[in-house]
Amino acid sequence: MPIHLLWGDDEAARGRAVEALIAELVDPAWAAINLSRLDGNDPDQAARALEEARTPPFGAGARVVALQRSPFCNQCPAELADQLEAALELIPESCHLLLVNPAKPDGRLRTTKALQKLVKAGQASERSFPLPAVWDEAGQVDLVARTARELGLALEPAAAEALAEAIGSDSARLASELEKLSLFAAAEAAPPAGTAPAITAAAVQALVGGHSTTALAVGDALLAGRPAEAIALLDALLASGEPALRIVATLSGQIRGWLWVALLDRQGEQDVTAIAQAAGIGNPKRVYVLRRQIRGRQPERFLGLLGQLLEVEVQLKRGADPGAAFRDGFLLGTAGAG
Repeated sequence: MPIHLLWGDDEAARGRAVEALIAELVDPAWAAINLSRLDGNDPDQAARALEEARTPPFGAGARVVALQRSPFCNQCPAELADQLEAALELIPESCHLLLVNPAKPDGRLRTTKALQKLVKAGQASERSFPLPAVWDEAGQVDLVARTARELGLALEPAAAEALAEAIGSDSARLASELEKLSLFAAAEAAPPAGTAPAITAAAVQALVGGHSTTALAVGDALLAGRPAEAIALLDALLASGEPALRIVATLSGQIRGWLWVALLDRQGEQDVTAIAQAAGIGNPKRVYVLRRQIRGRQPERFLGLLGQLLEVEVQLKRGADPGAAFRDGFLLGTAGAG
């Protein structure tokens, strides 16, 4: 299949897939001639990718043209769309055009429709590399297990859960930690010849540490009525360089989601799609998670938290120290959140 469509916001996994295809298809002795890496942000390079993909390889192996940030399935100019459609039938089997983009292909574009028609006909391939949302715990565990398989590493189920808790959706860090853990496991155990030692939860705890800290974890602590824990998490985020106003924006979106779900539940709304649309939640499945989080809590609770958060934002924009602004807002204002 001469055309490969690779998309998704998991940059690390996407990059591994590109490099694996290059290693499989390109003869290293002829890589200087038969391998091109181009940037689709430049229209001239995007057009050049189509030209090079129509040129048979020299010597042994195949020709690979890797076009990062490919424009062909996302906001594709009409001129480039015409060039792609004209080139599709002219790419020889010995050439491989890799169209790489973090965004999901826009199914409304004629270029996307043309490429997906080839995928259905078996003349092109499509692979997606989506990162799980920060609230999707099961998806994060799947990400850990999938990455371990891609790296050829054995991983105990408890270790996958521990890594998901410690790293979340940070795919690049995950790959790095897995490689480090594999070296540690090999030093600690002597597995049978030809097999890799399994990475254990104890190894994860020893080398990687405990839970990851995100702004959403801060919101969870506030929701549970643990402001001191929330402040400790905030201090960790600020110490790691997270911008204070970005934390405020994340918390604001999280708490507004809770508020909308609580209000609509109070009104008896059962359609999760309608709730998701009203609350501005992209994935309706998240409504089930939010409902479980806020069970037994009244909308007034979330209004109180939003009031505290507004006070924090005001103090930050007046130039207050971020740590002091969060402590004043969430510790001194605890009673107001009820």
